[in-house]
Amino acid sequence: MTKNLLLEIGLEEIPAHIVTPSSEQLVQKIAAFLKENRLDHGAVIPFSTPRRLAVIVKDIVEKQEDIQESVKGPARKIAQDAEGNWSKAAIGFARGQGAATDDIYFKSIKDIEYVYVDKFISGKTVNEILVGLDKVITSLTFPVSMHWANHSFKYIRPFHWLTAMLDEEVIPFELLDIQTANTSRGHRFLGHDVTFADALDYEKTLESVFVIADSAKRKQMIVTQIEELTKANQWSVSLDEELLEEVNNLIEYPTAFYGSFDKKYLDLPEEVLITSMKDHQRYFGVRDNKGTILPYFISVRNGNAEHIDTVAKGNEKVLTARLDDGRFFYEEDQKLTIAACVERLKLVTFHEKIGSIYEKMNRVQAIAQLIGKQVGLTATELKDLNRASEIYKFDLVTNMVGEFPELQGVMGEKYALAQGENPVVAAAIREHYMPISSEGELPQSSVGAVLAIADKLESVLSFFAVGMIPTGSNDPYALRRQTYGIVRIIESKNWIFPMISLKENILTASVIAQSSLIEGYKSSAAQVGDFTKARIRQLLMAESIRHDVVDAALSSHQEDLLKLIESSRVLNSHVSDAVFKPTIEALTRVVNLASKGEELLDQEKIKVNTDLFETKSEKLLHEAFEEIIKTIDESDSAKNYVAFEQLQPLIEEFFNENMVMTDNEAIRNNRLALLMEISNFVLSFASVDKLVVK
Repeated sequence: MTKNLLLEIGLEEIPAHIVTPSSEQLVQKIAAFLKENRLDHGAVIPFSTPRRLAVIVKDIVEKQEDIQESVKGPARKIAQDAEGNWSKAAIGFARGQGAATDDIYFKSIKDIEYVYVDKFISGKTVNEILVGLDKVITSLTFPVSMHWANHSFKYIRPFHWLTAMLDEEVIPFELLDIQTANTSRGHRFLGHDVTFADALDYEKTLESVFVIADSAKRKQMIVTQIEELTKANQWSVSLDEELLEEVNNLIEYPTAFYGSFDKKYLDLPEEVLITSMKDHQRYFGVRDNKGTILPYFISVRNGNAEHIDTVAKGNEKVLTARLDDGRFFYEEDQKLTIAACVERLKLVTFHEKIGSIYEKMNRVQAIAQLIGKQVGLTATELKDLNRASEIYKFDLVTNMVGEFPELQGVMGEKYALAQGENPVVAAAIREHYMPISSEGELPQSSVGAVLAIADKLESVLSFFAVGMIPTGSNDPYALRRQTYGIVRIIESKNWIFPMISLKENILTASVIAQSSLIEGYKSSAAQVGDFTKARIRQLLMAESIRHDVVDAALSSHQEDLLKLIESSRVLNSHVSDAVFKPTIEALTRVVNLASKGEELLDQEKIKVNTDLFETKSEKLLHEAFEEIIKTIDESDSAKNYVAFEQLQPLIEEFFNENMVMTDNEAIRNNRLALLMEISNFVLSFASVDKLVVK
């Protein structure tokens, strides 16, 4: 027979964004616990609301399987003396396995005899094992945790009850001062405490006290109710998945309703209306069938439909107050000029160790021009970029952004257009914040993309310059996300981006060179390079590219960020080829021997003398390499790899026919020079010695 497990952790309200990942984590931890304890089982079904995390595990076996295993001990020469007497090592080994020396027997492994005993482990019952579920509960981790009462223990929120059942039985254990039971709590206002007769009664019983414990079912109820409202009123609602997930994790029993606001607020920019509803009130905005926003909203109550009209009116009052603020701030902002706002930025601190936002903008302006020229912007685009970088943070001191920080950049674009700025400049002001999350939307315009890179790069350089470098999970200024954004933008635009030379040019720009941060910029340059490569690694690992392939690319002599990405992808696409192993082995041998040449020869003066060739293989390898160098397209990493494959048989023949480290100094140095030229070409692509070939 099998049994069904119910585990519920009753808590104070969990922040909405933590509910789903915590539920998923509980499922993983439970499954791992059962696997570790050798308990086969069926489906692990998650349940979650703001006040509870729960799982039902179906069809758990009643008992672990018994284990009969042969356990290896010390070698016979250690276990017995010459007369066959058991040593202390043998006696201790047998005792440790619950056996006697009479149970010992011998097995030979590679002509050496070892002592063995057969060990029988009786399987524990599921009841014996599940009392350890407290360790599963306490093993959950959270972004933030808290203490409560006089406990030293920390958790996302305080415990209020624990439900643990195996079929109809309570699994007895205690956590802090709470004892497990077969009871739970219903909706905070509409429900009451309930008792479960059986573990599988969980979902149905909670539903009777206004708790929809299945988050997927609860979400579908919300969607269905909203669809019914929109159909009845001939509206259109875009169900923002992020907002839907948040609303779902704020409630236990959903009832959707709608409210309205005065049409006069439709004069406000649409983004202000949406932000007021979505980000501040968790409302869904309503549109007509043509996509025009309407003076209505849809919200979801945590409860039933009783007195829903009163609830709607209360929500309307709250939204109206918010929109009144927005309207006032918007009208006040019309009195501001961009120039006045930029001037005020001189008094706004970006960071006490780094300086004002105005100073940051000056540095970004210089960096943006260098990057713009590097990636090939036109003269017109460079002019637009210069103007955008002069003013791009101006909206931070507007009233609207002060009240709605989520609209920074968005209002900058609108206000810039209203004051006659070029649409390209206005768009760049909005786009420079992109991406706003690791996998968020990227800038579309070239000017906006360069400004986004420059702004993020300046932040990274400046924080590193003052020693504020992310450590562990601590990254308060989101420097990892910003650098990852730089990598994603460059990769999406397919721009050449030589990291080292570009940083050198940045350091010599007058506004940077005159900055009080210049020494910090110089001393942290290498760290910024490593930090950037770590973000390239993040991008490539997300594509399931092999670790050693990524290591090989990032350890190359290549400084172009885009080439590092491309060479990783090209190498990874060939790792299963039949010729991959011999090609990499041949190239690795070249690189290893060339390193000896670097110790003996001046890298700057190496030159191959064809008159010193003694063998046909030397000549053929040299000619083939010279032809490759003439025809190679540096922008095409795929062709570079094909060149390696072409060289492979010639390299093998070269090593078969020639002694590189010959006693003849001139011949030796000439052969080393040839290998060094090939090695430099190879290492500009990848450090092949880091590749694992089998």
